Amino acid sequence: MDKDERVFYRDLPKVELHAHLNGSVSFQTMEKLIKRKPHLNIEHHMTAIDKTQRRTMGECFQVFKVIHQLVDTEEDLLMVATDVIKEFAADGVKYLELRSTPREMKTGLTKKGYVDTVIKAIQQCKEEEVDIDVRFLVAIDRRNGTKVAMETVKLAEEFMLSTDGLVVGLDLSGDPNVGHGRDLLPALQKAKNSGLKLSLHLSEVPSQLEESELLLNLPPDRIGHGTFLHPDVGGSHSLVDKVVKNKIPLELCLTSNVIGQTVPSYAQHHFKYWYQLGHPCVICTDDKGVFSTDLSWEYKMVASTFGLGRQAMWTMSRQAINCIFATDDVKRRLEQKWTQLQPCVLK
Repeated sequence: MDKDERVFYRDLPKVELHAHLNGSVSFQTMEKLIKRKPHLNIEHHMTAIDKTQRRTMGECFQVFKVIHQLVDTEEDLLMVATDVIKEFAADGVKYLELRSTPREMKTGLTKKGYVDTVIKAIQQCKEEEVDIDVRFLVAIDRRNGTKVAMETVKLAEEFMLSTDGLVVGLDLSGDPNVGHGRDLLPALQKAKNSGLKLSLHLSEVPSQLEESELLLNLPPDRIGHGTFLHPDVGGSHSLVDKVVKNKIPLELCLTSNVIGQTVPSYAQHHFKYWYQLGHPCVICTDDKGVFSTDLSWEYKMVASTFGLGRQAMWTMSRQAINCIFATDDVKRRLEQKWTQLQPCVLK
């Protein structure tokens, strides 16, 4: 990006709806974590993948195992969550929905303590008047099966009621080659019935057509990736029809998909298919630390790859407000912020 582009995309107010906490840890924060734990012999190249590199999905998931070794105390988690929030704010993100799977740590932190710590980081940033509104999605890791999924939903329900709107939903994620969504349907339905919003990773790999049909019947409130939903890449008109009929927004993460090799290139990304349909799409980072990116870069890549001007990118960022899981009051406040910033950004 030239300087003018960098300034525009940084100043463009943005909404980030698909950001995994542990995958969003920056180089700078990693440096602090690595210095704290020299005995682990972890180096930077083990925690991030350069944009010029390509990895299998399995190799991408291996990176998270390394990061979890570094983030294994309450103190680590608080620092990571606080740094991630402030970095998104510095990149012009005005509304952020973080997501993470609650983990028990050998140092004694419980799953409840894990979520408590993330909430504490959100509240600290608010007290410091960091210019960003943050919400949290509790994540179900599909690898952990039905029983753990039910426990995770119960935890999310408790925090939804006790955090004054900070916990707004549930994420379904994890290695898409493991397990089947049918085993998680009771937990997801329970979450939906309790008032939690659902963001589900769907059709990340070609083998998930049957699962996608089942999960779309819920239906979810947003879709993560949706790479293989449409018929041009082996999906089906039936899947597309369900997504369009229910107006389910897609969270699209271009660099993540290109590096992870689920799409061949930026130009062949499924953003184009859904954008041409006029369907709601939100540009996201997925794992800004692991994939060495930020939201400004993702917006710029969409614009340059698909020939979209600044007005189109402004419209896309503003329309993302309609897709957030927070209340209508929050949406109205964000709309006002965009209106105030428009003359300065689109000058």
